[in-house]
Amino acid sequence: MSSLNLPNLLSLSRVFLAPLVMVILTLRTQFGSFFGVPLGDLLAGLVFIGASLTDAADGYIARKRGIVTNLGKFIDPLADKILVTAALVSLVELQRLPAWIVMVIVAREFIVTGLRMVAAAEGVVIAASKGGKAKTVSQIVAICMMIFNLPGGLLAMWVAMILTVWSGMDYLVKGKDLLSK
Repeated sequence: MSSLNLPNLLSLSRVFLAPLVMVILTLRTQFGSFFGVPLGDLLAGLVFIGASLTDAADGYIARKRGIVTNLGKFIDPLADKILVTAALVSLVELQRLPAWIVMVIVAREFIVTGLRMVAAAEGVVIAASKGGKAKTVSQIVAICMMIFNLPGGLLAMWVAMILTVWSGMDYLVKGKDLLSK
């Protein structure tokens, strides 16, 4: 079985779309506007949404076709983190989002990834939790709202940050036995 199957290609596409989101969003003034909305915001938002949808598609296809690979297990969560971080950093650069919120979100990702590495070294797999999935959805919604500069975007990001911290704490509590060894 080849590692470069459709689900893995979809995951890899997120890695390559992340810098595109950044470039389009941060150079948005170079593109003009569409009904008063900067065209860069519109294009970056659409690319971000498209890239985010590949996350659901790759997992669904991999499970349905029975083509789960080690590359997929590695690249899928990494691609998610790269895409989200790229958008968040761009929003900080545009002064739409405080940097400390991004730091909280990124720190949680490092902590959970580290916990998963410790678990893997012990032969334990830590699957995505419902809280982790809720965190991901809330981040994507909040990021979209902020890219499109919609009212309530910062409030949505606060909700995403709270869910991010909550799910991170949940992973740590469930993994405390691994960490205490």
